[in-house]
Amino acid sequence: MNYLSAENISKNYSERWLFKDLNFGINRGQRVGLVGVNGTGKTTLLRILAGEVQPDSGSVSTRNGILVGYLSQNPVFQDEEASVQDALFSGTNDTLDAIREYEAVMENPDVDHDVMQRAMDRMTDLNAWDYEQKVKQILGKLGIHDLHKQIKFLSGGQRKRVAMARMLITEPDLLILDEPTNHLDLDTIEWLENLLSTQQQTLLMVTHDRYFLDKVATEIAELDGGQVYSYKGNYAYFLEKKAEREEMAGAEVDKARNLMRKELEWMRRQPKARGTKSKSRIDAFYETKEKAAGKASGPGLELSVKTTRQGGKIMEVSHISKSFGGKKLIDDFSYVFKKQDRIGIIGPNGMGKSTLLNMLTGKLEPDSGEIDRGQTTVFGYYTQTELTFKEDQRVIDIVKEVAEVVETAKGETISASQFLQHFQFPPAQQYTMVGKLSGGEKRRLQLLRVLIKNPNFLILDEPTNDLDIITLNILEDFLLNFGGCLLIVSHDRYFMDQLIDHAFVFEGNGKIRNFPGNYTDYREWLKEQDKTVSVSDEKPKAAVAAAPKADLPTETKRKASYKEKQEYEQLEKEIDELETKRDQLTGELNSGGLDHEQLASKAAEIEKISKQIDQKSERWLELADLM
Repeated sequence: MNYLSAENISKNYSERWLFKDLNFGINRGQRVGLVGVNGTGKTTLLRILAGEVQPDSGSVSTRNGILVGYLSQNPVFQDEEASVQDALFSGTNDTLDAIREYEAVMENPDVDHDVMQRAMDRMTDLNAWDYEQKVKQILGKLGIHDLHKQIKFLSGGQRKRVAMARMLITEPDLLILDEPTNHLDLDTIEWLENLLSTQQQTLLMVTHDRYFLDKVATEIAELDGGQVYSYKGNYAYFLEKKAEREEMAGAEVDKARNLMRKELEWMRRQPKARGTKSKSRIDAFYETKEKAAGKASGPGLELSVKTTRQGGKIMEVSHISKSFGGKKLIDDFSYVFKKQDRIGIIGPNGMGKSTLLNMLTGKLEPDSGEIDRGQTTVFGYYTQTELTFKEDQRVIDIVKEVAEVVETAKGETISASQFLQHFQFPPAQQYTMVGKLSGGEKRRLQLLRVLIKNPNFLILDEPTNDLDIITLNILEDFLLNFGGCLLIVSHDRYFMDQLIDHAFVFEGNGKIRNFPGNYTDYREWLKEQDKTVSVSDEKPKAAVAAAPKADLPTETKRKASYKEKQEYEQLEKEIDELETKRDQLTGELNSGGLDHEQLASKAAEIEKISKQIDQKSERWLELADLM
């Protein structure tokens, strides 16, 4: 069943065609991830499909009776004076009205008994009790607790969560989501991921979160060069097929360019008054010219900058604490930063992650404790604040404010223009006014300004927000080869797993745990902790139940034998070797230099090794208990 169709739609923005005569549709049950480079028109296409913007030509039609829910990158509310509760329950749905009335009654301690009874009866008549529980779960998971706060006092992240809650509460038939994971913490992202992937939901989304995309989307649609290319499968399948398509397209472009040279020579030799016999060849020339203007496949650009020399002392943090409004965000935290530290910061929103970054960079002073920064430490700090620019500034002007030339890691000197090309800004776009860039392009430009200062200590606060996946791949390659210290706050789990080797985990009440491992390691560790707690909770119950049988002899726990001790030590070595082998294979798998068969072989070998590690780890845990 078709839910939505777009026929021959076109859109021109800032004297540039984003797409022309584009056709696109969504059927019931499809979960489509829309990908593409920043500036190709992904957000504009979503807004047209959602009815927020009209196309310059063509039409969009929605099936009768279908409710479409749209979540924009930066939600706008009609009434800024309204409360969060009014914004959440502003629909005309009778059930929502009943829930709003019931919640208002329950919050009033002096409410009349008859008024309360009428509200409860209405909830019962509309079967709204289960729905109310679902609403409370949505609000709780999204961290929305103060329903009386006015919209105008909400931060950008809070607005996004309220808009998402409103959309999920109304239960639309078709969801259109633009960067739904922005401003959500990791636990909330995983909850939303499970919610969307387990329901029979129809959705179209733009997201840079590759784990989210891989789990939720069953199809990938790529917007490239004004056309949509569809792939039935997840993100990993899309990458494989995209590479094949680009290779074929590159060969076609090269062939067209060779042909165009010959045809151009023929065109120049012809007299101005051409006969009708030549018209077909002339038409063919212009078709060839259009093909030849396409992008040929070639080696990707490599982003690298010289890192300022770093001395022995980088930064020493001693017993720092910080509180705001009586809430302790950081309590007695100490750490000595070492060369090439690669640290991720994990924790729910509002726990103090940005506060820690601001103290490390000197923008904020701790309430107590000391921060001793090395004399040679040069910070590069990418914040969540938007890029500031003047109306008459061009893209290249923004870069030249920082540096006219850039020295690469290989010692080569390149111009600001050449460096912009490395970051996906072609020469023609470099002289565009900054105000005409998309949100993602502005973020990319802002990130580039930080990198060209040659820092040796990079601090990145949510660098993945609004960046396209192509740019993220370029950034990841750069950071993997970055020779200095790296400190990252990000809700992009794939990004964190690729780049960090240990984490600062904000656990609440100011406590920060220094965890040895990446994000996935931490989540696995948490699961093991949960299992340990549940087992320890069950043991006392068993002991209480067995208490009356006091005459039975108590069981004495045996000790490990000499052979078991040897096995324990051997297992430790074997597990270490297997993990090293798995990491090596994972590196080869992610290198990009393997064909399809090699990828499948490596993946199968990794899976086999992972099972061996699990089996040996279970036995190791058994022996560890005896030890």
